[in-house]
Amino acid sequence: MTALLTTNLGATPLLGRGKVRDLYAIGNSLLLVATDRISAFDHVLGTGIPGKGKILTQISLFWFELLKDLVPNHLITAQVSEFPEALRPYADQLEGRSMLVKRANMFPVECVARGYLAGSGWKEYKAAGTICGIALPGGLLEGSQLLDGSQLPEAVFTPATKSQDGAHDENISFSQTESLLGKADAAELRRLTLALYRKAHQHAASRGLILADTKFEFGRTAEGIILADEVLTPDSSRFWEASAWKPGGAQPSFDKQYVRDYLESIHWNKQAPAPGLPGEVVERTQGKYLEAFRRLTGRELSL
Repeated sequence: MTALLTTNLGATPLLGRGKVRDLYAIGNSLLLVATDRISAFDHVLGTGIPGKGKILTQISLFWFELLKDLVPNHLITAQVSEFPEALRPYADQLEGRSMLVKRANMFPVECVARGYLAGSGWKEYKAAGTICGIALPGGLLEGSQLLDGSQLPEAVFTPATKSQDGAHDENISFSQTESLLGKADAAELRRLTLALYRKAHQHAASRGLILADTKFEFGRTAEGIILADEVLTPDSSRFWEASAWKPGGAQPSFDKQYVRDYLESIHWNKQAPAPGLPGEVVERTQGKYLEAFRRLTGRELSL
């Protein structure tokens, strides 16, 4: 397979290209196209992962369906045959990796739910015993689960600023979120984020996986708040193998860890231009994304 790194839909207005997705204007709607680009350390790499965009899109579609009873989402259709006629000539670029979605006024925060100590949350806890200013018990280890009194999974809501230029997002406190959004909207986004995390965590557990943390994006339409962007993919979430979970260090994950490990091994300075990837790293990373799809959905995906 050849990786699709950039889309070209002719006269269709291009609104922007993110690290992974290309965004087009389709009348009063939007078209999200997930390419095979892959980023690490806030840079898009010179090599893509063939089929990655299809895998991410199909995982998101699975979750949109599973979670729609908790909050409406932005999906109109993911069937290219139902797209406007002008897009049909570009079916080879769109099939399996695109979604026609509703326009929404997006909230300027990433809504993060953490059920386990990892990543930037672990770094802050080591330094200050907190996550986004939320005090946690002492003595927790990297990879530890955050528990409530009945020993059920309990996540914390740790919002972050949403960078518009590809820079690294920064964690903020809930009071800062209230200042940005207003108290009512901040409270509702926290409620929705934790409700979605709990249901997704439960489903992942039924598949032998741990959902350590994830981030959601929400917007507002005339009908109210909706879930948007991608949902619970290996690009936006940490999924761990439940049988191998052992607090006290980094956990094996279903994401681009092979890519990060390779980049660390070549001592890249994490400045542009980003390097390409050898074939073995591409293949192993693609395999991890496909395994995440199989485990979460119970289905096979033909690329």
